[in-house]
Amino acid sequence: MVDALKQTKQSFINKIILIVIDALSVVLCSFLGLFMRFDMNVEHIPVPYFVAVERMLPVFIVVTLILFWVAKLYHTLWRFANSRELVGITAAVAGSTIFTIIYSYFTYNAVPRSFFAIYFICLLTCVCITRYSSIIIRTLVESRSHGYHARNTMIIGAGEAGNMVMKELIMSNYLDARIKCFIDDDTHKHNTYIHGVKVVGGRDKILESVKKYDINEIIIAMPSIGKKTTKEIVEICKDTSCDLKILPGMYQFVTGDLDLSMIRNVQIEDLLGRETVDVDVQSIMSYVSKKCVLVTGGGGSIGSELCRQIAANHPRRLIIFDIYENNAYDIQQELKHKYPYLDLVVLIGSVRNTNRVNSIFEQYRPDIVYHAAAHKHVPLMEDSPNEAIKNNVFGTYKVAAAADRYGTKRFVLISTDKAVNPTNIMGASKRMCEMIVQAFNNRSNTDYVAVRFGNVLGSNGSVIPLFKKQIAEGGPVTVTHPDVVRYFMTIPEAVSLVLEAGAVARGGEIFVLDMGEPVKIDDLARNLIRLSGYTVGEDIEIEYTGLRPGEKLYEELLMDEEGLQQTANKMIYVGKPIEFNEDEFLLNLEKLYTYAYDETEQMKAMVARIVPTYHIRPEDKKRDSQKFKRVVPMGDSEVGQYEPFRQNRTLKRDDDE
Repeated sequence: MVDALKQTKQSFINKIILIVIDALSVVLCSFLGLFMRFDMNVEHIPVPYFVAVERMLPVFIVVTLILFWVAKLYHTLWRFANSRELVGITAAVAGSTIFTIIYSYFTYNAVPRSFFAIYFICLLTCVCITRYSSIIIRTLVESRSHGYHARNTMIIGAGEAGNMVMKELIMSNYLDARIKCFIDDDTHKHNTYIHGVKVVGGRDKILESVKKYDINEIIIAMPSIGKKTTKEIVEICKDTSCDLKILPGMYQFVTGDLDLSMIRNVQIEDLLGRETVDVDVQSIMSYVSKKCVLVTGGGGSIGSELCRQIAANHPRRLIIFDIYENNAYDIQQELKHKYPYLDLVVLIGSVRNTNRVNSIFEQYRPDIVYHAAAHKHVPLMEDSPNEAIKNNVFGTYKVAAAADRYGTKRFVLISTDKAVNPTNIMGASKRMCEMIVQAFNNRSNTDYVAVRFGNVLGSNGSVIPLFKKQIAEGGPVTVTHPDVVRYFMTIPEAVSLVLEAGAVARGGEIFVLDMGEPVKIDDLARNLIRLSGYTVGEDIEIEYTGLRPGEKLYEELLMDEEGLQQTANKMIYVGKPIEFNEDEFLLNLEKLYTYAYDETEQMKAMVARIVPTYHIRPEDKKRDSQKFKRVVPMGDSEVGQYEPFRQNRTLKRDDDE
């Protein structure tokens, strides 16, 4: 409150000062009109002209100040003034001059005709100096004070966005940027100037200009270009030692909400080289709106973003189910604050607990289920394969069975590219989850679908946060293999795909995102080091640790047999699931359940019998084959014929978690 009063008082004082200066300017310019007309010689000025100006002067002052007030010359923040304000000044001064002509004519106060032209020029000059002096002084002072401490800045993009960025940089009291050159691929702009700064050429001139002008900061100001072009430019810029910054999207540019705080550092997402997924928000909204939606694993990276986007689309009720109370609490508090009228239910429990899962479905009867609960860390699951099967496979089964039993309309499984020709138990478990979804879809009124995508940037345990932590600690950055490649997407993209899949699914599909070209993890590490302002091999070292157990050099999105069909969204495809003997699969699934909870040591070998595409590691195969003779083969009828859909049986044990 006190600060607001101080600002109001200061604003009032500034207006009074300007009014006084303008009044003095009218007096000065009126007499200058006579002096300059008569060659600045007072003795040559006829006395009647002096008398006429003196008589008219009070009226001139009052009318001019009124015209200036109407033209808002006392209400403008002149530190942000541009050509529009100059037009306003010119119009107000012209109005004052026209009034002097009319007033002198009707009051018979004769003055030379050239007096009015001189008066107009002098008054316009005085007003411009008083209004634009702060900008002129700031420019002169900054050009001297910056000296060697200024950041020599290159702006890539000589269009409107680049112009706006330059003006913002010039106007800022807190920045020490000194614009040295512009870069633009438009040849018509080459060798032209923007506010006195030269457009030196296209992107081929970036590296040359960085050396020539000693550039240490590059701002990419081209919000309308695509991700591919952005990647190409960043690829050039990252070979310099400059800090890279980028203008936000077109929305801020079009609305005029550009602020220097919005110009962010170039992020690793800018190097993916593809457009973000364009989602049919209307279809998602119409599908989720007024529905009861359950998200398992709702506190995780994917699950929490699912909850955010679902909450924004007006569900009748949103149920978050997660075993980790801290994660669930965080997303609960966030959604309560942002959507105070949302009917939000947050429940703690495990998808492995049959009774807990069934009680939730019985009480809340969700219309849509997004199943994101899973163990996902490949190396950890290699060492605990039984836990991967218990949680991923049978957790999925129990939630899917409850969805069928309690009349859920649609069940969406979050799957992974590691389910394709898996070489690790985590991927094999997610492939079994897809098979469960396929089997249920063929036997239930509920529509079951799976959504498959690659690695998610920024998710818990993903490579980017690990690299950032290692860089912050001074290195080394650990990469498993120099040739390992992965597909990447952002969390919002992944969630958008999941939501659209739920909206357009008909049952039985595996939805796949076109994630562009895979990215080498080695390149990712090197780019992140450079974008953090360090030099690879000098400031931060890269250390190759070797492929981890179950890890492969590259991931696939679809098995060869599945094929691809494009949807209305050109970046989303549908793969037709591979046919398999579902009765045999369900029988083996029940046996696998028994073995998993008996803590068998041959879990990987058993999974390999169920998932033909699972490529078990030779060392695991050799170890398991020595012990596998002690266990009843999967084909034998130890448990009995499995008829879960006719008998409505549920997988359950006394030690259910």
